Amino acid sequence: MPSPARCPWPTSEIYLDYHDREWGVPQHDDRVLFEFILLEGAQAGLSWSTILNKRANYRRAFDGFDPQKIARYGTRKVAALLADPGIVRNRLKIAAAIGNARAFLAVQREFGSFDGYVWRFTGGRPIQNTWCTAKQVPARTPESDAMSRDLKKRGFRFVGSTICYAFMQATGMVNDHLVTCQRHAACARLA
Repeated sequence: MPSPARCPWPTSEIYLDYHDREWGVPQHDDRVLFEFILLEGAQAGLSWSTILNKRANYRRAFDGFDPQKIARYGTRKVAALLADPGIVRNRLKIAAAIGNARAFLAVQREFGSFDGYVWRFTGGRPIQNTWCTAKQVPARTPESDAMSRDLKKRGFRFVGSTICYAFMQATGMVNDHLVTCQRHAACARLA
């Protein structure tokens, strides 16, 4: 039986699972959106497979991505995170995760939810792209540029436009599955 048509980038089991179950699926749960903000920032300069392989460790180390708890982390918790081989032990990224949790909570207070805030950058609906080749998929867009500028203005770090676009892809704000991929139509139906 032939394997289903997919985007060309999932080349390992963990990538296949992520591609087939999560990537491009519109996400509106604030905790999951925060998880992706934290993970995308941790990924900066690294491969996404590195982060996917450490994702369970991140969930454990960062209290299930609970922004209320993370916002209260102090020096002892930072020291424990810097000593944890299960995550990316980068002082700047850990400090950014804590600061981003505080900024995330401020956005929730202002807008009622992070979901209500972040989806404004796509007009509240997923952008349905129709790419035929992986080379057509951009690394950033005017929407990710605007998101990056606004997040930075609100105190977020490790949220450059490329990171924001990866976040938008991961959370289904854009459907960047190739039109030949079985997931393109499935994700489009979820819009």
